[in-house]
Amino acid sequence: MEISTVLRLGAVLVVCLVYITQAQDPSCRCATHFKGQCNSAVGNASACSCTLGVGKDLQPVDCTKLMPKCWLMKRESLLKKEGRRERPPNALVDNDGLYNPDCESDGTFKARQCNGTETCWCVNTAGVRRTDKGDLQTRKCPELVRTYWVVVQMKRNNSDIGSNDDVKEALTNLITSRYNLPGKYIDNIEFEGPYIYVDLKQNSSSKAKGEVDITDVGYYMEKDIKGESIMNTDQAFAISAKGNNIAVTEPLILYIDDKPHEISMKRLTAGVIAVIVVVVVAIVAGIVVLVLTRRKRGRYEKAEMKEMNEMQKELNS
Repeated sequence: MEISTVLRLGAVLVVCLVYITQAQDPSCRCATHFKGQCNSAVGNASACSCTLGVGKDLQPVDCTKLMPKCWLMKRESLLKKEGRRERPPNALVDNDGLYNPDCESDGTFKARQCNGTETCWCVNTAGVRRTDKGDLQTRKCPELVRTYWVVVQMKRNNSDIGSNDDVKEALTNLITSRYNLPGKYIDNIEFEGPYIYVDLKQNSSSKAKGEVDITDVGYYMEKDIKGESIMNTDQAFAISAKGNNIAVTEPLILYIDDKPHEISMKRLTAGVIAVIVVVVVAIVAGIVVLVLTRRKRGRYEKAEMKEMNEMQKELNS
């Protein structure tokens, strides 16, 4: 065997050994996405280099904190088009559902989204549509309006377990530890019957560089509550209040922006139109019944008066 061939085989074996060592390194893994791939530098297991497949691209990511919602939505949208995953039901005010967003290099949403078509609209920092849709040439989005308030609504299934104070403490600990969101951004946690409301507030002036964004927390929490967690498989989502596991379902995430949205009511959905038609028909039917009833009563009263007059004439004669 030639020396050059031996050297090539030796190089291939070294590379394979490196990959095997990296794969077996338990300390180098992606905690914030189960599909994230991490490799450690040779001789330095603490220095992990991580990527996440977004379409055909391998996006470098920091697996020590939540990944930007824009990249996650883009990945999910592209996977849906390939038929690998079902589209999750949309619980946002936006009602536009999942789409393939355009992202900046740091993972934030671009202010204008078109989803590969000639129709465009403006979004907030959560990627939720905040304007009417318009033509590619005319729809301008001069700024990315910040979402400063995220409301996470969930339904508590076992409301008889654990006091509200215990559940509030458990949720606070969960949000700060699981999503690495500083506690100062948890503005309030309220209870109303079986429903729990978590208010997350974060102004652009108060958010320090590198801190987790509340819109990303909302996205991760929605996935966790639906049972579609995208975190590492050994990090199960659980709200543990004094040893009791609190089960929650039906997440609804609401986004409130720094500026009022610009969505008009010019285009009503088919469902809204159907409701309006049913209400109008019911009102018209009620009016018709009322009119017919009054007419019938009037005729009856006239006939009754006529009979009384005839009887009075007979008595007088």
